[in-house]
Amino acid sequence: MVCGMTEANANANLTRLAITATLHCLTGCAIGEVLGMVIGTALGWSDLSTIALAVGLAFLFGYALTVRPVLRSGVPLRTAIKVALVADTVSIAVMEVVDNGVMLAIPGAMEAGLTSVVFWASLAGALAVAFVVTVPVNRALIARGRGHAVTHRYHHGGHGDATVDHDHGAGHEDGHRGHAGHQDHVGHEGHVGHADH
Repeated sequence: MVCGMTEANANANLTRLAITATLHCLTGCAIGEVLGMVIGTALGWSDLSTIALAVGLAFLFGYALTVRPVLRSGVPLRTAIKVALVADTVSIAVMEVVDNGVMLAIPGAMEAGLTSVVFWASLAGALAVAFVVTVPVNRALIARGRGHAVTHRYHHGGHGDATVDHDHGAGHEDGHRGHAGHQDHVGHEGHVGHADH
Protein backbone atom coordinates (compact mmCIF):
# COMPACT_ATOMS: atom_id res chain seq x y z
CA MET A 1 0.00 0.00 0.00
CA VAL A 2 2.79 2.40 0.98
CA CYS A 3 4.72 1.52 -2.18
CA GLY A 4 1.62 2.21 -4.26
CA MET A 5 1.10 5.59 -2.59
CA THR A 6 4.75 6.49 -3.07
CA GLU A 7 4.58 5.64 -6.75
CA ALA A 8 1.37 7.64 -7.13
CA ASN A 9 2.99 10.64 -5.43
CA ALA A 10 6.04 10.35 -7.67
CA ASN A 11 3.83 10.24 -10.77
CA ALA A 12 1.85 13.25 -9.54
CA ASN A 13 5.05 15.21 -8.88
CA LEU A 14 6.36 14.28 -12.32
CA THR A 15 3.15 15.48 -13.93
CA ARG A 16 3.30 18.76 -12.00
CA LEU A 17 6.89 19.30 -13.14
CA ALA A 18 5.87 18.60 -16.74
CA ILE A 19 3.00 21.10 -16.52
CA THR A 20 5.30 23.74 -15.03
CA ALA A 21 7.93 23.14 -17.70
CA THR A 22 5.31 23.32 -20.46
CA LEU A 23 3.88 26.55 -19.06
CA HIS A 24 7.41 27.94 -19.08
CA CYS A 25 7.82 27.02 -22.76
CA LEU A 26 4.32 28.23 -23.55
CA THR A 27 5.14 31.67 -22.16
CA GLY A 28 8.14 32.12 -24.45
CA CYS A 29 6.37 30.54 -27.41
CA ALA A 30 3.26 32.68 -26.92
CA ILE A 31 5.32 35.89 -26.84
CA GLY A 32 7.18 34.90 -29.99
CA GLU A 33 4.10 33.57 -31.76
CA VAL A 34 1.95 36.61 -31.04
CA LEU A 35 4.73 39.02 -31.98
CA GLY A 36 5.55 37.10 -35.16
CA MET A 37 1.91 36.76 -36.21
CA VAL A 38 1.21 40.42 -35.51
CA ILE A 39 4.26 41.61 -37.46
CA GLY A 40 3.69 39.25 -40.39
CA THR A 41 -0.03 40.01 -40.60
CA ALA A 42 0.47 43.76 -40.26
CA LEU A 43 3.04 43.75 -43.07
CA GLY A 44 0.89 41.57 -45.29
CA TRP A 45 3.45 38.77 -45.47
CA SER A 46 2.63 35.32 -46.83
CA ASP A 47 1.59 32.54 -44.45
CA LEU A 48 4.99 30.87 -44.81
CA SER A 49 6.95 34.04 -44.04
CA THR A 50 4.71 34.89 -41.09
CA ILE A 51 5.03 31.41 -39.62
CA ALA A 52 8.81 31.40 -40.12
CA LEU A 53 9.09 34.68 -38.21
CA ALA A 54 6.76 33.47 -35.46
CA VAL A 55 8.68 30.22 -35.02
CA GLY A 56 12.04 32.02 -34.94
CA LEU A 57 10.81 34.45 -32.31
CA ALA A 58 9.20 31.65 -30.30
CA PHE A 59 12.53 29.84 -30.05
CA LEU A 60 14.32 33.09 -29.23
CA PHE A 61 12.00 34.05 -26.38
CA GLY A 62 11.70 30.46 -25.18
CA TYR A 63 15.46 30.10 -24.85
CA ALA A 64 15.78 33.56 -23.31
CA LEU A 65 13.35 32.70 -20.51
CA THR A 66 15.50 29.68 -19.62
CA VAL A 67 18.88 31.38 -19.97
CA ARG A 68 18.03 34.21 -17.56
CA PRO A 69 17.41 32.14 -14.38
CA VAL A 70 20.30 29.80 -15.21
CA LEU A 71 22.64 32.79 -15.45
CA ARG A 72 21.53 33.85 -11.97
CA SER A 73 22.98 30.61 -10.61
CA GLY A 74 26.42 31.97 -11.51
CA VAL A 75 27.31 29.94 -14.61
CA PRO A 76 28.87 31.53 -17.73
CA LEU A 77 26.64 32.65 -20.60
CA ARG A 78 27.95 29.89 -22.85
CA THR A 79 26.94 27.23 -20.34
CA ALA A 80 23.53 28.85 -19.81
CA ILE A 81 22.89 28.78 -23.56
CA LYS A 82 23.84 25.09 -23.71
CA VAL A 83 21.45 24.37 -20.84
CA ALA A 84 18.64 26.20 -22.63
CA LEU A 85 19.27 24.30 -25.86
CA VAL A 86 19.18 20.96 -24.06
CA ALA A 87 16.18 21.86 -21.92
CA ASP A 88 13.87 23.57 -24.42
CA THR A 89 14.58 22.52 -28.01
CA VAL A 90 12.33 19.46 -28.15
CA SER A 91 9.57 21.09 -26.13
CA ILE A 92 9.49 24.28 -28.21
CA ALA A 93 9.73 22.33 -31.47
CA VAL A 94 6.71 20.17 -30.60
CA MET A 95 4.76 23.20 -29.44
CA GLU A 96 5.53 25.14 -32.61
CA VAL A 97 4.64 22.29 -34.96
CA VAL A 98 1.28 21.76 -33.24
CA ASP A 99 0.52 25.46 -32.80
CA ASN A 100 1.21 26.45 -36.39
CA GLY A 101 -0.42 23.30 -37.72
CA VAL A 102 -3.64 24.22 -35.93
CA MET A 103 -3.45 27.80 -37.20
CA LEU A 104 -3.08 26.57 -40.78
CA ALA A 105 -5.92 24.07 -40.31
CA ILE A 106 -8.43 26.68 -39.16
CA PRO A 107 -10.05 28.22 -42.26
CA GLY A 108 -9.32 31.94 -42.57
CA ALA A 109 -7.25 32.15 -39.38
CA MET A 110 -4.03 33.23 -41.08
CA GLU A 111 -5.81 35.65 -43.40
CA ALA A 112 -7.88 37.32 -40.66
CA GLY A 113 -6.80 40.81 -39.66
CA LEU A 114 -5.38 41.81 -36.29
CA THR A 115 -8.74 43.27 -35.31
CA SER A 116 -10.55 40.03 -36.10
CA VAL A 117 -11.87 37.83 -33.33
CA VAL A 118 -11.18 34.83 -35.56
CA PHE A 119 -7.46 35.58 -35.59
CA TRP A 120 -7.05 35.91 -31.82
CA ALA A 121 -9.43 33.05 -30.97
CA SER A 122 -7.60 30.79 -33.41
CA LEU A 123 -4.19 31.73 -31.99
CA ALA A 124 -5.37 31.17 -28.41
CA GLY A 125 -6.91 27.84 -29.35
CA ALA A 126 -3.77 26.75 -31.20
CA LEU A 127 -1.58 27.56 -28.20
CA ALA A 128 -3.97 25.67 -25.90
CA VAL A 129 -3.83 22.56 -28.10
CA ALA A 130 -0.04 22.85 -28.29
CA PHE A 131 0.13 22.98 -24.48
CA VAL A 132 -1.98 19.84 -24.07
CA VAL A 133 0.12 17.92 -26.61
CA THR A 134 3.46 19.08 -25.17
CA VAL A 135 2.80 18.21 -21.51
CA PRO A 136 3.23 14.42 -21.99
CA VAL A 137 6.32 15.06 -24.13
CA ASN A 138 7.93 17.09 -21.35
CA ARG A 139 6.84 14.49 -18.80
CA ALA A 140 8.62 11.74 -20.71
CA LEU A 141 11.76 13.86 -21.07
CA ILE A 142 11.88 14.81 -17.38
CA ALA A 143 11.33 11.18 -16.35
CA ARG A 144 14.52 10.35 -18.27
CA GLY A 145 16.48 13.21 -16.72
CA ARG A 146 16.28 15.26 -19.89
CA GLY A 147 14.48 18.41 -21.00
CA HIS A 148 13.72 20.75 -18.14
CA ALA A 149 15.15 18.27 -15.63
CA VAL A 150 18.55 19.66 -16.69
CA THR A 151 17.68 23.14 -15.40
CA HIS A 152 16.54 22.11 -11.92
CA ARG A 153 20.03 21.80 -10.42
CA TYR A 154 20.80 25.35 -11.62
CA HIS A 155 17.59 26.74 -10.16
CA HIS A 156 18.64 25.32 -6.82
CA GLY A 157 22.07 26.93 -6.95
CA GLY A 158 23.98 24.10 -8.62
CA HIS A 159 26.90 25.02 -10.86
CA GLY A 160 27.84 21.73 -12.51
CA ASP A 161 26.07 19.54 -15.02
CA ALA A 162 27.50 16.35 -16.41
CA THR A 163 25.05 16.38 -19.31
CA VAL A 164 25.96 19.84 -20.53
CA ASP A 165 29.47 20.62 -19.33
CA HIS A 166 30.92 17.17 -18.74
CA ASP A 167 32.48 18.58 -15.55
CA HIS A 168 31.10 15.95 -13.22
CA GLY A 169 34.28 13.91 -13.36
CA ALA A 170 36.42 16.91 -12.55
CA GLY A 171 34.19 17.85 -9.64
CA HIS A 172 34.23 14.28 -8.41
CA GLU A 173 38.03 14.26 -8.49
CA ASP A 174 38.13 17.60 -6.68
CA GLY A 175 35.91 16.11 -4.00
CA HIS A 176 38.28 13.21 -3.57
CA ARG A 177 41.25 15.55 -3.34
CA GLY A 178 39.48 17.61 -0.70
CA HIS A 179 38.59 14.47 1.23
CA ALA A 180 42.17 13.21 1.02
CA GLY A 181 43.46 16.58 2.20
CA HIS A 182 41.12 16.43 5.16
CA GLN A 183 42.40 13.02 6.09
CA ASP A 184 46.02 14.19 5.81
CA HIS A 185 45.26 17.18 7.99
CA VAL A 186 43.60 15.12 10.70
CA GLY A 187 46.32 12.50 10.56
CA HIS A 188 49.03 15.12 10.88
CA GLU A 189 47.43 16.68 13.93
CA GLY A 190 47.06 13.31 15.54
CA HIS A 191 50.73 12.57 14.94
CA VAL A 192 51.83 15.86 16.47
CA GLY A 193 49.65 15.29 19.47
CA HIS A 194 51.14 11.85 19.94
CA ALA A 195 54.69 13.27 19.74
CA ASP A 196 53.92 15.95 22.33
CA HIS A 197 52.49 13.33 24.63
